[in-house]
Amino acid sequence: MEDRKLPIGIRSFEKIAENHTVYVDKTEYVYQLVHTSMPYFLSRPPRFGKSLILSTMKAYWEGKKELFSGLKIESLEKENPDAWQAYPVFFFDFDEVNVSCEGMLENLLEAHLLEWEKIYGITSHEMPLGVRFGQLLRAAAEQTGKKCVILVDEYDKPLLETMENPELVKHNKAVLNGFFSVLKSEEANIRFIFIIGGTKLIDGTFFGAIDHLRDISMSMDYAEICGFTNQEMLSVFTPEVKALAKEQGLTQETCLEKLEAECGGYHFHHKGKSIHHPYRLLSALEDRKFDACWLETGILSFLVNRLQVMNVDVRKFTDGALYATKRMLREDCTVSSDPVPLLYRMGVLTLLEYDSKGCFYRLGFPNEEVKHGFLDRLMANPD
Repeated sequence: MEDRKLPIGIRSFEKIAENHTVYVDKTEYVYQLVHTSMPYFLSRPPRFGKSLILSTMKAYWEGKKELFSGLKIESLEKENPDAWQAYPVFFFDFDEVNVSCEGMLENLLEAHLLEWEKIYGITSHEMPLGVRFGQLLRAAAEQTGKKCVILVDEYDKPLLETMENPELVKHNKAVLNGFFSVLKSEEANIRFIFIIGGTKLIDGTFFGAIDHLRDISMSMDYAEICGFTNQEMLSVFTPEVKALAKEQGLTQETCLEKLEAECGGYHFHHKGKSIHHPYRLLSALEDRKFDACWLETGILSFLVNRLQVMNVDVRKFTDGALYATKRMLREDCTVSSDPVPLLYRMGVLTLLEYDSKGCFYRLGFPNEEVKHGFLDRLMANPD
């Protein structure tokens, strides 16, 4: 098999393109989204490729046409004379630093603002952070003649990372709300907004500042925007699948079944295709072995500790009776006593069925690795 680079853990589309890394083309979704003016929100579990989608959008809005050579969006934009123009992009990455201490969130926002203020020649450092952001949006639009693009990566990390400190959660919510509330007053200077995270918290964050925000997390049209379907895996990673099957002494068919049982089973619409977790799938293909890499991410320890605080009965997860409405899945998991929204957000649970009469979902484990890893760890730590 030729030496092929798999995009394990790579969040930068630019890095993938420049290093000629194997890429599953998702740019058709990017094309569909950027050709509207509606603000969007997308939720997916950790390490599911949502940051890569946001990075792809960043490259598009920066007009980096050369990075998209041979991809679907290149042909889709072929007859568009306005394509590949550079817009002022404000990209917030809340996953890049530890914000578990008070003041760290403000420091991160301050660092972003200082960088952009140098670009646009603004020196109003004594003003509140939100006011400075509004001045930047106006200055960028005036100086470039283009409306601004705002991309926010892992917006809820400052909240989820501080769940055991309710006062800090409250503080960080107030900081986010105060900072991004300017989006409403500066709407005339904004071209596009895309926000990603684990869950759309209905109250206490900056969502109230954005009119007509469309949550595509459970949309059939975007169910496959992150992760890999079986068809995508076979069309792009066939050499790696064959190598894995050979290494493990399996037929290709049996290998595919095992990959589904270990890495697949995610559904983000009740009628959607089964989606493979990209990090786990790529790790199995790269190492040519089936390994419980999900257990090594630290997610399980965090969840078990959190569920112990919530006094969750293990039987809830073994009797197959887990149900939730769409609104319940959006509940603020930093304060909710129901573990289901948090477990859905972290990828422990996924959608299995939908009851149209009762308007609720039945949820369950996506695959065997998650099921056994989670239950074994939870029952090993009963107190």
